[in-house]
Order: sequence, then C-alpha cells, then structure tokens
Amino acid sequence: MTLGDLAAALGCPLDGDGSVDILRVASIEHAGPGDLTFLANMKYARALAGTRASAVVAAPEVTGAPCAVLRSEEPYVTYALATALLDPDPPPAPGIHPLASVDASAVVDPTASIDPFVVVGPRARIGARAVLRPHAVVGADAVIGPDCLVHAHVSIRERCRLGARVVVQDGAVIGGDGYGFATRRDGTHVKIRQRGPVVIGDDVEIGANTTIDRPAVGETRIEAGT
Repeated sequence: MTLGDLAAALGCPLDGDGSVDILRVASIEHAGPGDLTFLANMKYARALAGTRASAVVAAPEVTGAPCAVLRSEEPYVTYALATALLDPDPPPAPGIHPLASVDASAVVDPTASIDPFVVVGPRARIGARAVLRPHAVVGADAVIGPDCLVHAHVSIRERCRLGARVVVQDGAVIGGDGYGFATRRDGTHVKIRQRGPVVIGDDVEIGANTTIDRPAVGETRIEAGT
C-alpha cells in the first residue's frame, strides 16, 4: 500500500512523499525502509531522529522526523488502525464444515463460518459473519452475535450471550459454574445450582484461558467495550 493510500484510508494529513510503499509496521528503533512506525510518547522523541522508517505516525506538533509523517491527534490509535490495513486477516469462507456438529434446532446465519470439530448445541443462535474456530463449543440456547470471533477450544456454556464483534481468545470458558455451596451443620456441602447466564456486551475482547462464571441468580455481565 502506498503511503498516500494509507493516509487517505486513515484520514490523516501527510507530510512527505505519498508514493512510498509501506509494507509493514515496526517499532521506532527497529524500523527500516518500507516500515511504518509511531511516536505516541515523547520520552521516545530522541529515537525519532535516528529511525530508518519510511514513515512515522506522530502528533501535529512533532518535528525533526527524517521521514514522511502521518499527522494524528491520536498517534497510537492511528497506528493500531494502520496495522489492520497493512496486515488484514483473510476473510473466512462462510458455511458449516462437514466435520462440525450443529444441532438441527440451532440457527446459524448463512454468512457465519463454522470450522471443523465445532459443536453447536440445541436452539443456539449464531449471528451473521460470526466465526467459530476448531473445537469451539456453544451450549444449548446460547447466542453468538454478529461479527464475533470465537477461537479454538473456547466453551460458551448454555444460555450465555455474546453481543456483536466480541473476540474470545483460545481456551476461554464463558459460563462455567460459579463456586456456590451451602454448608450443613455437620460440615457437609450442598451444591447451589448456578443457573444465571453470562452476558457479554458489544466490542468486548476476552483473553486466552479466561474463565467467566455464571451466577446462581441474575446475570454475570461484562459491559460493552470492556
């Protein structure tokens, strides 16, 4: 992608040659020709003069760059957006893989992508353009919203709900039992059934091997943008 095209896509003013090809992103110290870097913290300003990058994302007041500059009021945010433009993930093919197990009562949007060895339980709903990677398990009556990405070996337990654009990294468990017991006078325990769902808001990312438990009553809720 040329620097001019990148600047236009990001909506950033450009100081410098827009015909330069930008191939990847790199840190300010390790960048070389074809690289885009950024300066978001002024304690690294000394490193800017020696960078070999083809372009840097920097605030309007920054001077002394030896390369082209994409001007941004939020350089780190702009840099993050640039990474997605320069290294996009290939779109997955829609459809249900023959080696997936999808209950007949489940509703899967035709634009969703269901990988091998995924299990989708009874009455579960999978939204538009959602992607379920291998060995993900979606329990009965669970809901996966549009544009969600559920990575490998994730368990979304029964009745749990994911909003739109939720990313769940590998091995996470959403809706496991909360730890609830009642103690008898003799010291023995009675398990309290954990029946409430976990509800995940829009634009949430959940890290690898995270566990978010369901409660006995009510909901465990992770709000949008968390």
